Amino acid sequence: MISVIACTNRPNSNSSKIARYYIKLLEDQGIVATLIDLNELPESYLFSALYHNQGKDLIFNAMKAKIAASEKFVFVVPEYNGSFPGVLKAFIDGLDYPASFKNKKGALLGLSSGVMGGSLALSHLTDILNYLGMHVLASKPRITRVEKTFIDGEINDPFLRDLILLQVKDLLNF
Repeated sequence: MISVIACTNRPNSNSSKIARYYIKLLEDQGIVATLIDLNELPESYLFSALYHNQGKDLIFNAMKAKIAASEKFVFVVPEYNGSFPGVLKAFIDGLDYPASFKNKKGALLGLSSGVMGGSLALSHLTDILNYLGMHVLASKPRITRVEKTFIDGEINDPFLRDLILLQVKDLLNF
């Protein structure tokens, strides 16, 4: 199973929209994928699901079960302050270590309002996922100026659209 993770808890985020776009690309290849949208984390997640409360939050437990059942992941990663959102790190910290990601495979897709497309965010996340034992696909497309590039549920840059489709195919063969 492939899980596509929208890596922010911001409501109505571009990450969530692009995660759904990516799932459609996987479906076009005959692959069923599941969405894990960090916007669906409970507001009290940091206090209701971690540490001494591990296993007590039903919503987080359901997300954790999807992670455990998945062999491959796509992280749709927005750039926040030169890195990825803190909620993603907190989410990862709540997962089972090292079983959640060890020897599993992942692909990263960056996005930003600026011209870097989340390059630093992808680099930081790659380091963490490698530490956790995940094999990360080398191809990491970046959606720059996301508000102008992703309109009405579509990537309007043909070159970028081709890069993302190539990543989808590479992930399936990974």
